[in-house]
Amino acid sequence: MARLTVLIAAVVLAYVVVMPVPGVTAKKYTVGDNKFWNPNINYTIWAQGKHFYLGDWLYFVFDRNQHNILEVNKTDYENCNSDHPLVNWTRGAGRDVVPLNVTKHYYLLDGKGGCYGGMKLAVKVEKLPPPPKSAPVKNIGSVSVVTGLAQFMIPFALLRMW
Repeated sequence: MARLTVLIAAVVLAYVVVMPVPGVTAKKYTVGDNKFWNPNINYTIWAQGKHFYLGDWLYFVFDRNQHNILEVNKTDYENCNSDHPLVNWTRGAGRDVVPLNVTKHYYLLDGKGGCYGGMKLAVKVEKLPPPPKSAPVKNIGSVSVVTGLAQFMIPFALLRMW
């Protein structure tokens, strides 16, 4: 049984060594960077050049007694109208997160008057682009790299068992 375990481990190791590892997909954005969620900051400029993907999240830091984070529709966003929020993302701590878990436009604003001072943010969330295609497995004569590794590693593992 131990020999079979070592054999399986050698095959798995050969596979792991050759297969590419996908990159980390989720990213945390602190809204406003070191200026946080405050009036008189242009959040449209802050968002420029950033790509928001499914699984990312927005981290808001603000004075919980003066501000909040509401998700509204596009018309309410444009008019700073917080009367009919779709979602109130405020949890009361002033350190709140908006998970970007749906591909859509998110329209966020401060519903306590800060919107009129620029406290509004619109982001478009997209699907993560497909990873670049990995290079094809090179053949060494009629033997692929994977087969070659397996042929080397498996006998080595078997020799160690005896």
